[in-house]
Amino acid sequence: MKIAISVSEKEKNEGRNSPYFKALVEAGAQPEELQLVTAADSSHLRAEDFDGILFTGGEDVDPAFYEEPRRYENVRVNPERDKFEFSWLDRAQRARLPVLGICRGAQMINVHFKGTLYQDLANDWTPEHEAAPEIKHRQPGDRSDLTHCVTLTDPESRLAEIFQGSLQVNSLHHQAIRRLGHGLKVTARAEDGLIEAVEAADRNFYLLAVQWHPEELVYERPEQKKLLQQFLAECRAVEQRKSAAV
Repeated sequence: MKIAISVSEKEKNEGRNSPYFKALVEAGAQPEELQLVTAADSSHLRAEDFDGILFTGGEDVDPAFYEEPRRYENVRVNPERDKFEFSWLDRAQRARLPVLGICRGAQMINVHFKGTLYQDLANDWTPEHEAAPEIKHRQPGDRSDLTHCVTLTDPESRLAEIFQGSLQVNSLHHQAIRRLGHGLKVTARAEDGLIEAVEAADRNFYLLAVQWHPEELVYERPEQKKLLQQFLAECRAVEQRKSAAV
């Protein structure tokens, strides 16, 4: 099995100390099965050479890709990474490779499928219901602290195979999904209504993306490890399918 972990250049420099790398190992992957990749690797690597792709956190998706100007100074972009990940997501969909998105990964996936984002929650986000609780989506303190609750919204989802009802998560983002992309379905929301998880509406394409950071929680929250283990199981199934076809 071989899994690509798409990261920023800064994250790639961390190598095996990357939280995403370490979390997948904690969930059962072998270190040699994982490879950190960046936009700079696109000239000599192909998505089809992997059995699954994890799209991770990092810079904001350039608003130009959802036809908006950049409105705030804290919107920091990397268009080359965006284009690279859009291309690899296209390839993953065609090849039916499992895809897991985390934080920026979820936002990038939504934009790829013609959705939009709240560029800055502090400026753009207002809950639809006045009675909704006030939630800190960009938490202070430790990255592994639990900040708020998310509630599952689709009992038939991949997420519902792991969790039931609701769960506590961390929260480390200033952007989020606004208009949902085509071919996606919402599978979890925060208590204030913000989208926290999406999946492919096509059950034959394993695509699951969450707004929180399970890689920071797998050591103390065993239920979060199940999310990564589900992804790994899908990747192993692809490896077996490829082997059987040879």
